[in-house]
Amino acid sequence: MSFTHDHFSSVANQYADFRPHYPPELFAWLATLPDRRSLAWDVGTGNGQAAVSLAPYFERVIATDPSALQIAAATTHPLVDYRVGTGESSGLASASVDIVTIAQALHWFDLDAFFVEAKRVMSAGAVLAAWTYGIIQCDDPEIDRVLHAFYIERTGPWWPPNRRLVETGYRTIPFPFIGVLAPSFRMRAEWRLSDLLGYVGTWSAVTRIQEATGQDPVADLAALLRPVWQGGALRQTIRWPLSMRVGRL
Repeated sequence: MSFTHDHFSSVANQYADFRPHYPPELFAWLATLPDRRSLAWDVGTGNGQAAVSLAPYFERVIATDPSALQIAAATTHPLVDYRVGTGESSGLASASVDIVTIAQALHWFDLDAFFVEAKRVMSAGAVLAAWTYGIIQCDDPEIDRVLHAFYIERTGPWWPPNRRLVETGYRTIPFPFIGVLAPSFRMRAEWRLSDLLGYVGTWSAVTRIQEATGQDPVADLAALLRPVWQGGALRQTIRWPLSMRVGRL
């Protein structure tokens, strides 16, 4: 993983606490794709969420992230080997990996260098799967309106340029693999207002605002949402559709 700036080490603990969880059926489907299930490489693992979900299906999972603080905060699992490292220089043996996964991280990579490295470590019959999610969706239309306005107007100018790849669902990325059509997956959570605010606090744009101005945009969002949330303890249904790029060598 190659960051022009490390947006996530400073929020490593919050990242582990507040990032939504990927649906279990996603990993069950991914496990059907490679010819073997000996080794999975989860790249840009962050808090290890995808790595731990891969573990029931593979003999071993190696999970890498350039942030030592993210690795320190990751969820432990006996089959997951966490390492500080980048996607462009993994240190893994050639033709050793049966599946490469990149969850909400591909837009941070030096893509040309990463794809060369991925091809080097992938075994015959291996697959690569990258997925991303964009702006959240809420069942309550007024909350949805506030969130979308905050995303576009308040944080919009502060997103790194890489964010455009997320907003297009990775469809504009040149993908040097034989494409595999993926089913539709989405994440879902039942969150209190405090959960949502904790999640927004992990956004890279929010981190940039805080570092550059000393202001806390999450406090601004909280002030906007409290009148329409109908009580901070009430849970709201939050959804994130996933966009995927999946392919074989």
